[in-house]
Amino acid sequence: MKNLFKTVTLLLIVQWLVACGSSAKLPPVKDVNDPAAPSVLIDSYKMSVGDQLQVTVWKNPELSFSAPIRPDGKIAVPLIGDVMAAGKEPEQLAAVIRNQLKNYIINPNVTVMLMNIQGQAFLSRIRVTGAVANNISLSYTQGMTVLDAILEAGSVNQYADSNRTKLHRRTKTGTETFNIRLKSILEDGDMRTNIMLLPGDVLTVPERLF
Repeated sequence: MKNLFKTVTLLLIVQWLVACGSSAKLPPVKDVNDPAAPSVLIDSYKMSVGDQLQVTVWKNPELSFSAPIRPDGKIAVPLIGDVMAAGKEPEQLAAVIRNQLKNYIINPNVTVMLMNIQGQAFLSRIRVTGAVANNISLSYTQGMTVLDAILEAGSVNQYADSNRTKLHRRTKTGTETFNIRLKSILEDGDMRTNIMLLPGDVLTVPERLF
């Protein structure tokens, strides 16, 4: 009986040391809700051929439309005709359309939203790796959240240590790593870390230590 007690105690000590050693190797992480956490990869995005745009003219639904940027870099705008979109930021394109629409309507209010990035496909793709059903790389879509990406990967597998999930985000100063409480999202409906993703984000779901 005494030998059994010693054996069990030794196993517990070994497991504790392994866990401590493994946790010591974890990369430094930040709280994703930290207001000081970087939220953008680049200051601005210049649109490219293939990017899907939503152009909205307030109170003028007949002038509002959705369209991709054509191979010649242009989009066709009602009343105006072809407008160069490639190489411009969404706000810059909105200003161009607004100025030209002044010839037809009073004080046009124009917004341009980037709905899908295709021109910089590999730069903008979202990657999900680790203890998930399928390691995937998927196209970024505006409004995509952590949960959306995980579901696209077929959710986590039976070995996942979901609440130790990490979000890796490239910024102007390097790569930042954030805690994602994925188990809390999936099982408890706690959406505090179910944040919107940005182009180029990488989600990694680790396996349990034992």
